[in-house]
Amino acid sequence: MSGIYIHIPFCRKACHYCNFHFSTQIEHIDHFVDALLIEMHLQNDYLKDKIETIYLGGGTPSLLSTEHLDKILEGLHSNFNISPQIEFTLEANPDDIDLSKTKMWQSKGINRLSIGIQSFQDEALSWMNRAHNTQQAHSAIENAKAAGIHNLSTDLIYGTPHLSDEALLKDIEILNQYQIPHISCYALTVEEKTVLHHLIQKKEIENIDTEKQARHFEIVVDSLINSGFEHYEISNFALPGHESKHNSSYWKGLPYLGLGPSAHSFNNKSRQWNIANNALYIKSLEEKIVPFEIEQLETVTQYNEYIMISLRLQEGLSLAEIEKRFGSAYLDHTKSIAKSFVSEGKIIATEMGYAIEKKARFLADGIASDFFIVD
Repeated sequence: MSGIYIHIPFCRKACHYCNFHFSTQIEHIDHFVDALLIEMHLQNDYLKDKIETIYLGGGTPSLLSTEHLDKILEGLHSNFNISPQIEFTLEANPDDIDLSKTKMWQSKGINRLSIGIQSFQDEALSWMNRAHNTQQAHSAIENAKAAGIHNLSTDLIYGTPHLSDEALLKDIEILNQYQIPHISCYALTVEEKTVLHHLIQKKEIENIDTEKQARHFEIVVDSLINSGFEHYEISNFALPGHESKHNSSYWKGLPYLGLGPSAHSFNNKSRQWNIANNALYIKSLEEKIVPFEIEQLETVTQYNEYIMISLRLQEGLSLAEIEKRFGSAYLDHTKSIAKSFVSEGKIIATEMGYAIEKKARFLADGIASDFFIVD
């Protein structure tokens, strides 16, 4: 199983917290799409297996016109072996979603939408500098369902200064009322070089309350599990059978190709990433050069990545997999580190190996880092 991720690096406006690569100069989309088609041709032998998932991310892929989308689809089908049972996801902002556009997306084969709701509270949306309001959030879900796209994922952000416990519970209740089958929930993080970081440094807005975020995480987990969701990855919840196949392939270490500026690719032996600059990306592809850097993955790097990813998953890490892939020395190291966490009640032993205890999942990345081997 292989997947393709396409980064659409354009947004109408900049959200204060976002550190993804994007540009608000949407007049350059035409040139970008032309460059993307060239990259598809130059990279069409990167993946050997049939393509089972496609994910249009960003940025804001919902900005693409019908003509842009047609070109991208033609490029995908002419350069790659696409499965008829493809999971085809498009990320969309609520302010871009109307009934005619969702019908168009469905007619093009897009069968899953990831909608950036973030909150149903206007005050929280304004604080994040989102382009949409609460009414547009509701309309986006209703239009998607009216067009026949029921495989929906929505994003929620918790831990913002203006989001109360009660408001968070209300957001979750609304999504349950809409019968959304997949929900991604993220603690607001303050990344350097973002507007949010700048405003906090200048003390113009309130900093993040980590205790509140931990409390919000518990609210999210308890509420969604009680509603029948599986907490299959730290930030992701799905009703049975509605897990993201594309993102799950990342977490399982399966190969994928990333297309577009800043996109990453992985083939089990190396990882590469495209330049995060739209103008240079377009110029390089016009010269038939894919502008990327590459890293050959040493054993220790592969082990650290496996630990980081597996401990974010519900099933946790597999001791048999560690011994098979990395050898007995890595297996002994893993057991040694896990022992203290088990005694502290942060990690539990499973039939397969070890998994993080439910109440400690908010600390998953920190726990994983204690397993890392520094070469």
